[in-house]
Amino acid sequence: MSRVLPVIVVAQFLCTTLWFVGNAVMPEIVLAFELDAQFFARQTSSVQFGFISGTLVYALLTVADRFSPSKVFFASAFVAAAFNLAVLSDSNNPASLLVLRFMTGFFLAGIYPVGMKIAADYFEKGLGKSLGFLVGALVLGTAFPHLLRGYLADLPWKYVVGASSCFGVAGGALILLFVPDGPHRRAAGKVNVSMTGKMFTGKGFRSAAFGYFGHMWELYAFWTFVPAILTTYTKLHRVPMLNISVWSFVIIGVGCFACIAAGYLSNQIGARATASIALAASGFCCLVSPLLFSAESPVLFLAFLVTWGAMVVADSPMFSSLVAANVSPEQRGTALTLVNCIGFSITIVSIQVLSWLSLTMPVQYLFLALAPGPVLGLVALAQGQARSANH
Repeated sequence: MSRVLPVIVVAQFLCTTLWFVGNAVMPEIVLAFELDAQFFARQTSSVQFGFISGTLVYALLTVADRFSPSKVFFASAFVAAAFNLAVLSDSNNPASLLVLRFMTGFFLAGIYPVGMKIAADYFEKGLGKSLGFLVGALVLGTAFPHLLRGYLADLPWKYVVGASSCFGVAGGALILLFVPDGPHRRAAGKVNVSMTGKMFTGKGFRSAAFGYFGHMWELYAFWTFVPAILTTYTKLHRVPMLNISVWSFVIIGVGCFACIAAGYLSNQIGARATASIALAASGFCCLVSPLLFSAESPVLFLAFLVTWGAMVVADSPMFSSLVAANVSPEQRGTALTLVNCIGFSITIVSIQVLSWLSLTMPVQYLFLALAPGPVLGLVALAQGQARSANH
């Protein structure tokens, strides 16, 4: 048992490098395939839409609850890595690139939520802390391609893509070889499509899910636009050009440690209170972001972005913990997958909204549009708390 969580964490980190690798090398891909500037947002949304489609299929077929989660994780990682590797072909065109990123996202549905399902099958007690490490691995895996790009700038972009596929296969193999099905796993029976809708009748589940949806409106849109934020600031203040890739890694990657810290804090004050603190802090960052763009000190601006990067994701493992706690053991995998499906659907909308707004307004004002997400998430959590107090 003591080695299970570290193995899951490492595997999750390795596999989720597949997620944002396209963002890390997008300037090179645009040049290599002669793409337009808007392809950046389209390929990000393509991965997200693939993940949404995958989670919907996995949830409706109750894949993670009917089959061995470890085997599902391995098979999904292997196929996702293969589709990611296919991006390297010189015969690709804009349409095929979007399809390949879509399919990579589709099979990521068998990695992120299934990884949380595996953790829940092992750690019923202290699940918030365990998921803090697990989501932290997701964050670090998401950010890692930016670091690779920053330090491998002189090497062809294909090396970064190839490395992420190797990492994905290695992560899947770790789970298959060293993490058997957990002691608290309860296998579901035959496919029960109606089960997914019935989950929302539970007040606790509904509060956690809607809080998560508010959180997701902000999270991936912020992550997607971090390089644009940094580039805009350097142009506004004519400061020496920052290493955009490395600072993108730092700003996104700091969320790893925030998730772990949130997991420990949840043991003291509870998952709901911890999520509320993080949501309020990240919402505040959205509201004051236009003011920080005017800061003359790059150090102050970078410190603000690092803080925002920590707060924007610290609540994520708390929501997953609340979702898992409000369903029966044989429904956990499907519940986590379903909530991910809807949450990532929301990310497509918010990313596209920011992309559209960027055509008509300065970048420094874009992120006011993300503030409604944390606000609505806080309302959902507060309503859940009120209901708990009344029962």
